[in-house]
Amino acid sequence: MSIRKSPPPTTQPGPGSSVALAKRARVEDEEDEHDPTRMTLTVASSGEGQRKNALVRTIKRTSGLEAPIVALSGSHGGEITACKFDPSGRTLAACSVDRSISLWNTFPPHDNFGLLPNVHKQAVLDIGFSLDSEVIYSGGADGMLVATSLRSGERLARYSAHFGPLNSLAVTISGGRELVLTGGDDGIARVWDIGMDTKEPVAEFDDGRDCPVTAVEWSADGNQCFVGGVDNEVKVWDLRTVKVLYSLHGHTDTITSLALSPSGHYLATYSLDSALIIYDIRPFSSDPMRVYRSLTGAPAGFESCLIRVAWSKHDGGQRIAVGGGDRTVTVWDVESGKILYKLPGHKGTVTGVDLHPREPIILTGSKDANMLLGELDATDYS
Repeated sequence: MSIRKSPPPTTQPGPGSSVALAKRARVEDEEDEHDPTRMTLTVASSGEGQRKNALVRTIKRTSGLEAPIVALSGSHGGEITACKFDPSGRTLAACSVDRSISLWNTFPPHDNFGLLPNVHKQAVLDIGFSLDSEVIYSGGADGMLVATSLRSGERLARYSAHFGPLNSLAVTISGGRELVLTGGDDGIARVWDIGMDTKEPVAEFDDGRDCPVTAVEWSADGNQCFVGGVDNEVKVWDLRTVKVLYSLHGHTDTITSLALSPSGHYLATYSLDSALIIYDIRPFSSDPMRVYRSLTGAPAGFESCLIRVAWSKHDGGQRIAVGGGDRTVTVWDVESGKILYKLPGHKGTVTGVDLHPREPIILTGSKDANMLLGELDATDYS
């Protein structure tokens, strides 16, 4: 692993740098000068001599970020395919088609402290952290599953997981063991136990239809596996019996992402049909279709990207976010189904989305090879 040293002070951001896109303005007679949770922004001013007459906005800060919006750029030379916070929320990672994984500090100074180059022979398509934040798992277009130590940068394990691209992975604890679920273009989902001294999967889910698997997720107890693909449906497999328990229908195009709610009661699915459907996966659902919410407003675009969906965690899953082909991130209130935010800032399709485990912070990654950290719930006191 390459350890990035802090660069000397410069006036222009360099490779692997973070840029605060909103900074504190020095305005005379500032009432909130001693309140660290408020930030005063100069919106418009006619010049240095007119600072007292400047149009200003006072924003109530809600997170530990340096500014309400922070740009993380310079680490990747190609589009970002996924970005995620670690379970502690102190570190975040991104993977790219340039075959590397970048590691960043979530909080100031938001520095890019590490880079894992050439992890795969082809594009890195998805990543996931171990539950103790010590290991990062990655899947690539080369079909390999790789486990890398975040302490030493050493490769701990490497599996030939799929014949063709490995599109999605998910990590859980089941029976006291940490397991990794993967899905690939060979139409099969497999479960791997990194702690076992074997290169064979501990379980394999194959419905015999040869439909590429594009998204996978675990149930809260680790006993069920959700598998979505180009057949437009999500199959729910039992880990112990290796049989399909039931299927979730409603989409009309390829499933691109699956995400389990913090409560474990709901499964969010996003598809190339530009619909986000939330299913009730509790054992006894009142709706035979299990559809809890169907949300629209985030176009998938024409590039057929595997766009990610994520739940808010600090508030127990009251909101849900997904990227889009319109270069924005859409955030909904789950209960009302209303769009709360349409977040701009990227110059390409937003493929990666994650929300911080403890604070109202959203992380986004795009085909423009950049990431943005944004603060939600900031209150405008203008």
